Amino acid sequence: MFEARLGSTTLLKKIVDALREIVKQSILDCSDSGIQLQSMDNSHVSLVSLSLEKACFEKYRCDRNMSLGMDLNSLSKVLKCASGDDAVTISAPDKADKVQFSFESAGKERTAEYELRLLNLDQEHLGIPDTEYDCIVIMPATEFARICRDMNNFSESIVIACNKDCIKFSASGELGSVNIKIMQTSNGDVSVSVQEPITLSFAGRYLTTFTRATPLSDKVKIGMSADVPLLVEYVIEDYGYIRYYLAPKVDDPDA
Repeated sequence: MFEARLGSTTLLKKIVDALREIVKQSILDCSDSGIQLQSMDNSHVSLVSLSLEKACFEKYRCDRNMSLGMDLNSLSKVLKCASGDDAVTISAPDKADKVQFSFESAGKERTAEYELRLLNLDQEHLGIPDTEYDCIVIMPATEFARICRDMNNFSESIVIACNKDCIKFSASGELGSVNIKIMQTSNGDVSVSVQEPITLSFAGRYLTTFTRATPLSDKVKIGMSADVPLLVEYVIEDYGYIRYYLAPKVDDPDA
């Protein structure tokens, strides 16, 4: 038996919204320690990893490891049927072919139950090695989202460069070019740690899609090293994270 209760549906809605533009279908791996998800997009350019510790939930029970295959767009439709302040309980018996979502209003005057058919998905689990990044930047998530959105209007590629105590974003296309430099701040709003200067180019549409996780966290962590995928991490309160990984573009960064 699996059962997990959140006091508010809002958090689950934000998580699903942050995932479903990257992966349409995926498996939630449930264990006695919490819930994990790991999926690549269809083009195998980016990977997303979700971790939610059991402490995130008001109530959590998982008698045996379970893999729940779901269509994330269908899950989003179910969650839209609930108010944000509704409590949600997710449950499934052993060897289930459906998962149940029970919503309960704050005053308990309204309850609703939905069943979502589970999918039999064949999904490969890729080991994500711990990486010591040459450049680590922590900055406001809303600022990163605005930069990615604005850059994406100029070019399909966004060049990110880390050097000393700053991170630079640049893009160039038919409209013209844009360059934005973010300096490390003394108040801790922006933190830049650089072991080796690095400049890499990435597909802007993926970076923009990653920023759908902005409502989950005030800050975003960016990790870069040569020859490894970019890390974009959003911490979910004190109980987990969403991490996106994106392979660098192989074309000329100045193109």
